[in-house]
Amino acid sequence: MRDALVAAADAPGYPPVAGTPALTDALRSWTVRATGAPADVAVLPTIGSKELVALLPSLLGLGPGDVVVIPALAYPTYAVGAAMCGAEVSTTWRDDAALVWLNSPSNPTGEVTSAAVLAETVARAREAGVLVVSDECYLEFPDDPDLAVPSVLNPDVSGGSLEGLLAVHSLSKRSNLAGYRFGSVAGDPVVVATLLERRKHAGLMVPAPVQAAAIAALGDTDHVRAQAEVYRARRALLRPALEKAGFRVEHSGAGLYLWATRDEPCLRTVGWLADRGILVAPGDFYGETGARHVRIALTATDERIAATADRLTA
Repeated sequence: MRDALVAAADAPGYPPVAGTPALTDALRSWTVRATGAPADVAVLPTIGSKELVALLPSLLGLGPGDVVVIPALAYPTYAVGAAMCGAEVSTTWRDDAALVWLNSPSNPTGEVTSAAVLAETVARAREAGVLVVSDECYLEFPDDPDLAVPSVLNPDVSGGSLEGLLAVHSLSKRSNLAGYRFGSVAGDPVVVATLLERRKHAGLMVPAPVQAAAIAALGDTDHVRAQAEVYRARRALLRPALEKAGFRVEHSGAGLYLWATRDEPCLRTVGWLADRGILVAPGDFYGETGARHVRIALTATDERIAATADRLTA
C-alpha cells in the first residue's frame, strides 16, 4: 500500500471524483466479494467514511422539515450530519423519514444485525419511500471466523434490488489506513449518480496517490484476515478479565470494541478503570441508553491489552 502511494506521488492534476477506472473496478470487485452485492452495484470513493456520514444529508438536499432516523446508540456524526443541514433527528422509526441510518456491526456495541431483521427494515423503508443507508465499516471483523456479517446490499436482505439502498465502507478499519482517509459508498445507481454530481461541485476528491494505495488494499485479503485474528486474540484475553472483575460484556460479536457494564453509572465505571490506568469511553457519549456501559477498544497494542487484563485481575 505504501509502495503504491509513493509510486503515484507525482500527481499534480485534479484526481477524478468518481475514482480512476482501476479504482472503480477494485471497489466494485471488493464490494461484490465482501457484501454479495450484484455485479452492477454502483460505487463511489469518499474522503474517509466519516466525511460521507457527516455530509450525506446535505448532499441529498435534506433540510428543515426532513427527518433523519439514527440508531439509539451511535457515534455522534449521524446526528451532527442531520444538524448541519437543519434536519430533525429521531432515534425511533418514522414513516415520514427521508433517511434511515443503520450500523452493523455497531459502534459502540459490536452488535450484528441479522439478515432477517435487516430485510424487514428494508421492506418497511421501501413501503414508506425512505432511503436506507447502512454503515458497515466493521464488516470484515466478526469475532467468529465462520460468521458472515450480512450487508444491506446482500440479496438475502435487498431481495436482489439495490433501489433505495446504500452501504458505507472504510479502509480506516479494514486496512488500518485511517490517516489515508479513504472510504466508499455503494448501492443504488441513481442515488450514487446524484452524490457523484454534487460531490464534483464540492471538490470532494480522494487524492490520486491515496486512490492508488486503495487499489492495493482492496485487492488483498491476507492482511485483513491477519488483523481479524489479532482482534480475536485480544478479545479472548480481555473479555474473561473483564468478567472476572465483575463486568458483564454484552453484544461485542464483531468490530473493534467490547461493550461492558457493572450496572452502575458509566462515569463511575470510567473512574474505577482510570484509577487502574485503564482508559475507556463512557457509554452515554453514544446515547442515553448507554448510560450504564463503557466502550473498551481492542486497538491498543498486544502488550497494552495484556497489561489491561493483568490490572483487571490483580
